[in-house]
Amino acid sequence: MGLYGLYGLYGLYGSLWVSMVSMVSMVSMGLYGSLWSLWSLWVSMCLYGLYVFLWVSMVSMVSLYGLCVSLWSLPTGSLFVGDVNPKWWRPPLPRTPPDTLCFLQLDIDHYVGSPVPGMPGATHGPVPILRLFGVTAEGNSVCLHLHGFTPYFYVLAPQGVGVQHLEPLRQELDSALLRELRGNREGLSRAVLGLELCYKQSLLGYHGGQLSPFVRVLLALPRLVPPARRLLEQGLPWGDMGVHRAAPYESNVDFEIRFMVDSGLVGCSWVEVPSGQFHLRGPPPGVPPVSRCQLEADAAWGGLRCHPPEGQWMGLPPLRILSVDIECEGRKGIFPEPEQDAVIQVGCAVQRQGDPEPFLRLVLVLSSCAPIPGAAVICFQRERDLLQSWAEFVRILDPDIITGYNIQNFDLPYLLQRARVLKVDSFPFLGRIRLRRSELRDSTFQSRQLGRRENKVLSAEGRVVLDMLQVLLREHKLRSYTLNAVSFHFLQEQKEDVPHGIITDLQRGSAQSRRRLALYCLKDTILPLRLAQRLRVLLSHVELARVTGVALSTILCRGQQVRVVAQLLRQAMREDLLMPVVKVEGGEDYEGATVIEPLKGYYDVPIVTLDFCSLYPSIMMAHNLCYSTLLPPGGVQLGPTDYIRTPSGDLFVTSGVRRGLLPRVLEGLLEARSRVKQELAQEQDVFRRQVLHGRQMALKVSANSVYGFTGAQAGKLPCLEVSQCPIVPHSTLHNTHSAP
Repeated sequence: MGLYGLYGLYGLYGSLWVSMVSMVSMVSMGLYGSLWSLWSLWVSMCLYGLYVFLWVSMVSMVSLYGLCVSLWSLPTGSLFVGDVNPKWWRPPLPRTPPDTLCFLQLDIDHYVGSPVPGMPGATHGPVPILRLFGVTAEGNSVCLHLHGFTPYFYVLAPQGVGVQHLEPLRQELDSALLRELRGNREGLSRAVLGLELCYKQSLLGYHGGQLSPFVRVLLALPRLVPPARRLLEQGLPWGDMGVHRAAPYESNVDFEIRFMVDSGLVGCSWVEVPSGQFHLRGPPPGVPPVSRCQLEADAAWGGLRCHPPEGQWMGLPPLRILSVDIECEGRKGIFPEPEQDAVIQVGCAVQRQGDPEPFLRLVLVLSSCAPIPGAAVICFQRERDLLQSWAEFVRILDPDIITGYNIQNFDLPYLLQRARVLKVDSFPFLGRIRLRRSELRDSTFQSRQLGRRENKVLSAEGRVVLDMLQVLLREHKLRSYTLNAVSFHFLQEQKEDVPHGIITDLQRGSAQSRRRLALYCLKDTILPLRLAQRLRVLLSHVELARVTGVALSTILCRGQQVRVVAQLLRQAMREDLLMPVVKVEGGEDYEGATVIEPLKGYYDVPIVTLDFCSLYPSIMMAHNLCYSTLLPPGGVQLGPTDYIRTPSGDLFVTSGVRRGLLPRVLEGLLEARSRVKQELAQEQDVFRRQVLHGRQMALKVSANSVYGFTGAQAGKLPCLEVSQCPIVPHSTLHNTHSAP
């Protein structure tokens, strides 16, 4: 309980002892005293009663304070006793458990755990378990554990392979994998769960419809995929067929993407588990919960119903969005360093999706601070208490999205590093998994437009980090990307007038000067929320996740390639096509697109500018350019009208022979965009108009990224024959330019 708690217990013991002695003394006086003594006895009892009452009250208050102070060292403790506003909590759960579990899936990950009784999959040893995080229509947070999904990939088998060759190969691969496991910390007894023979086609190249034998390799854990792929590539005995080196297919697909493709799940879609097919976690004898979510359940992955984001399933629940900004005490001329410079204020603004304004403004201040109308101000004398209280506030609030300006590379890393310096051990538990520490990892983003960017990524399971600075860097070309500049550009608003050089002086001044700094800090939390609203950032990214079929966090933290891969895999699965693993070995570059320089000058007549509608997608669809339509040299013999020859000499079969996979993906995207734009023109509801606008922009971006995917030489499936074709016919543009 801490020092104050011990004082309280000693005080309570003393008060009880004094009260007992006093009562014995008074009874003795009453038995042997006179009438006057009886009157004195009555007065003495009243005085002693008042004394005991005051003493016990004081002891109780000290004990309660000691208990509150002692809780700071616990990860689930709270320094907000007496300060927590009920409005900070999520809506309460219904009194009766839900019959069906329906929620919007916001994030997905996986972990290795123990089997749960009654769930599919292995009954002993470690198993992979997928985890969906989301929010119900009422605003309750959900964590759903999905069981029974097995990691797998394919290898191309030699001709003449039969089912009799699979078990010897499985045993060889299983033994080799178990030998490679360092210490086998998971206690695996079987690494390869099974091998399945199937007949499919490679996505790369036109094969005339001829199927080839493939083996599907099912493994116990996702981390076994890379070593299993390597062993099969190097060569293993296939029974009496001898040693064979097998080419891998789809072994570079993330486990979460693999599950989403196979189950039909797309990002930010509504999912449902019917009645009787899930088990809520709770107190014994049930499975204990491991998350901070209000609802936590287990289910078989095959029982998950994924609703397409259409009609009634287009909407969003009341997602909680937390905007954060910190102020640090610095030294003149030196940027704040977490090893030396204290965090002096943390500002927070919380808004529900769909609300026009935040429902909570909060600032945590080191030292005293004058009140701020419309905001909660909590003051601390110790920096470690401030940091611990902010972490506890995040756990109490349970936000779905954490936003701010440059929080990825400054605010969040600084808070974590500063808490580590001060040894606030319970600070880094910021995600929805109770015993999982939030950690920072380096991430590299690279594109032709933005170049190479190094970022920090915070792991906070179940919460999505949306940094407005990163969004603006990717999607808008501006002269300056400071918060002040972008706020004026988009909002005609600016930050509070507090020069950076006087922040330390304001902090070391009075309560009024710290109030000025607190207003500055709060404004820096409000502006990112207003920017996100004005630019429809959340809606557009949600729609992009729905269109491309990946999670929202994937949209925010990764590039275009994973989005195209997810779409390719979905389309390929319908046609029994498999995506090969291409080794990146450099290669030749190709000339970029032709840009016709304008004729500069003064014109006294209107200038007509023309633009191609979806130029690159249109060329790819018109000429049926795709991996699956590329005719390799010496391949299938076709008539002269069954293929086209590009200016670079590459051959592609026409759509009459086989409609390409990429053109089909592009047709679907562009047709969907056309339908959405027609619906947008007739829609009157403001929110639905915003959703539809975000969707049509997401469809446009997704279509344009398909072409870039084929030209990414360091990508997962580069194809120079496809990527160079749309930019080769310069004569087309020159003829257009010179036309009368």
